[in-house]
Amino acid sequence: MKVSREQVAANRQTILEAAGHLFRAQGFEGVTVADVMKAAGLTHGGFYGYFKSKDDLIAQTLAHVFTEGPTEIDLARYADSYLSQRNCQNVAGGCPTVALGSETTRQKPEARAAMTKGLRQNIERLSENEEIFSFTALQVRGRPYHFQTTVAQGREWRAGRSA
Repeated sequence: MKVSREQVAANRQTILEAAGHLFRAQGFEGVTVADVMKAAGLTHGGFYGYFKSKDDLIAQTLAHVFTEGPTEIDLARYADSYLSQRNCQNVAGGCPTVALGSETTRQKPEARAAMTKGLRQNIERLSENEEIFSFTALQVRGRPYHFQTTVAQGREWRAGRSA
């Protein structure tokens, strides 16, 4: 049975979303291709029509998970949400850097490059937010959350990018 291009794209998106959740919850080594395809509601045999290998899936999933999340950021709301108990308990749907950062160092160069690119995009997105530069400390749940080091590093990184 022939599948339309639209269905192929939708299936691929479903696979990436399922893989993103599973990898964050169980790690790269704790998840098989069969696990991902089952979670996506597709057959295991169809996997290679979408990806060359599990390593390819890992790299593309990392690129995908960094596209999730808000484009506009209210810094106080973002920090409060990010540091909330609900978010901390939702590893599968949470921050890919927290869940997969240390594991990614042991992956193929393509996966490491996707993690690096996603992390840099997040740093850039946060450092472009003028609000971050107006705070020396932010109150998160009644406790000071200091940004001095983060802001200085963000500014240095942005200066290096424009040079």
